[in-house]
Amino acid sequence: MRDAASRQLVEHVDALALTSDQTVAAFLPIRSEIDLRPLVQALAERVKRICLPVVLDRQTIVFKEYLPGSDLVDTGFGTSGPGEKAQVVDPDVLLMPLAAFDGFGNRLGYGAGHYDRAIARLHQKGYQPKLVGVAFDCQRVAVIPADAHDVPLHTVLTETGVYELAQ
Repeated sequence: MRDAASRQLVEHVDALALTSDQTVAAFLPIRSEIDLRPLVQALAERVKRICLPVVLDRQTIVFKEYLPGSDLVDTGFGTSGPGEKAQVVDPDVLLMPLAAFDGFGNRLGYGAGHYDRAIARLHQKGYQPKLVGVAFDCQRVAVIPADAHDVPLHTVLTETGVYELAQ
C-alpha cells in the first residue's frame, strides 16, 4: 500500500500549482511515513530546486539543496539528507510530514517542533512559504486542537488528491 500511495502522489503534482522558479523542501520517509522519493523525482523536472531538512541540533532544522541521485548522509532524527557541503536554502514551499491533519489546516507532527521553529525563522526573515502537509488519507481526523504558535497548513497532499484547507 505504501509504495502504491507514494507513486500516486506524482499523479497529483499539477494540483500543487508549483512554478519553475520555486524552491521546494521535501522530506525522506522515516517510520511508516509516505515516501516522497517518486514525487521528488517528478518535482526535480518542474521546480528551481529541491531541498531536504537537516537536523542541526535538537532544536533546529535547516533545508539543504538536494540534487537527485546525489549521496545522502545521516542527518539526525532517523533521517537522511544532503551532506555538510550542500547549500542551505530557504524554501518557497514546505512539504511537511504529518502524523495527522484536519480540514482546518491543523497538523500533528512528531512533537519535536522542528517545523514550527523552521516556519517561525522563515517568517522572521520575511518569507511566507506555502505549507503543504503530505500524508495518507487515513491520517485525516475531525479536529486537532491548535495552540497560538501553530501555523495552519495551506494544503494537504495525499494519495487520492489535494485538500485545499479552510483557513
